[in-house]
Amino acid sequence: MSISAIIKAVQDIMRQDAGVDGDAQRISQLVWMIFLKVFDAKEEEWELMDDDYTTIIPEGLRWRDWAADDEGITGDELLDFVNNKLFKGLKEMELDENSNPKAFIVKAVFEDSYNYMKSGTLMRQVINKLNEIDFTTQKDRHLFNDIYESILRDLQSAGNAGEYYTPRPVTQFMVDMVNPLLGEKVLDFACGTGGFLVCALEHLKKQVKNIEDEKTLQETILGIEKKPLPHMLAVTNLILHDIDSPKIRHDNSLTRNVRDYKPVDKVDIIVTNPPFGGIEEDGIQVNFPQQFQTKETADLFMVLLMYLLKDTGRAAIVLPDGFLFGEGVKTTIKEKLLEEFNLHTIVRLPNGVFAPYTDINTNLLFLEKGKPTKEIWFFEHPLPEGYKKYTKTKPIRHEEFELEKQWWNNREENQYAWKVSIEEIKSRNYNLDINHPLKTGNNELKTPKELIKELERNVTKSIELLQSMKEILGEDE
Repeated sequence: MSISAIIKAVQDIMRQDAGVDGDAQRISQLVWMIFLKVFDAKEEEWELMDDDYTTIIPEGLRWRDWAADDEGITGDELLDFVNNKLFKGLKEMELDENSNPKAFIVKAVFEDSYNYMKSGTLMRQVINKLNEIDFTTQKDRHLFNDIYESILRDLQSAGNAGEYYTPRPVTQFMVDMVNPLLGEKVLDFACGTGGFLVCALEHLKKQVKNIEDEKTLQETILGIEKKPLPHMLAVTNLILHDIDSPKIRHDNSLTRNVRDYKPVDKVDIIVTNPPFGGIEEDGIQVNFPQQFQTKETADLFMVLLMYLLKDTGRAAIVLPDGFLFGEGVKTTIKEKLLEEFNLHTIVRLPNGVFAPYTDINTNLLFLEKGKPTKEIWFFEHPLPEGYKKYTKTKPIRHEEFELEKQWWNNREENQYAWKVSIEEIKSRNYNLDINHPLKTGNNELKTPKELIKELERNVTKSIELLQSMKEILGEDE
């Protein structure tokens, strides 16, 4: 049975349980179980590599101790164990500064996790299904992506997947263009289920040549996620990608005062798709200088990026059209951005890239810290032939970004790409909502009046052409 089929079977079993209400709870239930099974598989691996290894999860609470035997405890006995021993033991692990960092990960994962199932018999059926997956083998470990995709699809119907998921072709393109190098710290401060971090990790793995490189890699992938479910998925995802102790903080990255960041806190690379359209509570705003204070989430994350990036750092961020054309605080943010960063490229994505979560038009902003912007290149990503928009069944594909990649290091203006000077941007009061312009003979941007006149001329010509055709065909008006 395929992993996708196993996950579907697990979901079907959970639907019979009176305690699990809706997709969100089913997914949460599934994820903590998968985490425990994955972590136990990794502990078996660590035990083989280190004769002195001490298990993180206390004996008796490990998956192998109570779940691995298909004929093991079930019914009320299993339910009592999970509710009163397993969860209690993991939530109340006593840790101090000498504790293994992996123990803090386990405790953080279970702090906001719950057992929703009320039937120990159905829980045993779920556990036995999950036991068909062997996370100690590379084959099944790599197939975790199937589980991950299944969970994300189910999150759609749970009503909040848009906060978690960026299409893989988008994350891959952004990471490829930013090009993290081994030794550089890579951060996603709104990391969701860890898509950008896994992408960066795979990019950096190609540069690993020895054990020292591997140690460096383990220390340089960083994430922050405030919601428990995506946080748990991100941690599990990175563990399965051989990050032994994922550095993913369960926190809201906007709650720290940006003035408190020291050089040691700053990073080389930021790749992120922060939540947008949201409103932050009043107390969050005071963590930012007065001129940048706003309740708009995307704006605050953009400011946070500016504070967290090292002086020679690079970043790629997904932002909605509203940031490009917005005024007020948005203008102030863009003014600082263009003075202190080289915002060298904006890729304008067509409608539906984030379907079915949102139809908001989005943009990929690529920037470098340490030098001001002199010009911005815009690239309008075209829809494939025959598409009116992207949809859930017709998503954006990896190969489509080859167009941008071939253009990236040999830039010329064409039907997709154009550049705009900083002088022009300042004259527009930092409005970056610039579509591919119609060109005059000398390739300068036309004014709105000129565009209106050209449109009037084109309409007049069309009417005249239509009239001529009617006369030729002998038709009356």
